[in-house]
Amino acid sequence: MIGNDVVDLDLAKVQSNWRRKGYLDKIFTQAEQILIATADCADEMVWILWSMKEAAYKIDNRITGIRNFAPASLACSLAFSNDELNGSVSIQDRVYFTKTSVLPNYVHTIATAVYNQLSEISIEIYSQPNYPIDYKSLNAGCVSHHGRYLALVYC
Repeated sequence: MIGNDVVDLDLAKVQSNWRRKGYLDKIFTQAEQILIATADCADEMVWILWSMKEAAYKIDNRITGIRNFAPASLACSLAFSNDELNGSVSIQDRVYFTKTSVLPNYVHTIATAVYNQLSEISIEIYSQPNYPIDYKSLNAGCVSHHGRYLALVYC
């Protein structure tokens, strides 16, 4: 099973005021808040962590059938290796492995329950107006869209 999430950074700047009082406490663990506070680009780190949580939640929801997105209960950890941003998200006793790409206009994360499967995931990202006419018929393993971007992943 695979998950993914895409964040349109331009839209996120307009739609979200993550700096407002109490916002970070509702979404991020204390360790994640430290990552945000010490990041070279705090805005980018917020959306990296958010996309990791969303991608992992999409898998967890399908596995458990539980529809309870409580982002602060999902704990992210990050590792940089070979110019890649790899990480994991823990949800109770379950762990999902992630790989995140940060581009000038969007952040995209893929997730899987099996670490070795990360390298087998195919990614297609489209920007408006260049979406496939009927992307649902493409049978992607997971679909994500935000703002101008549509991300389809396959395994």
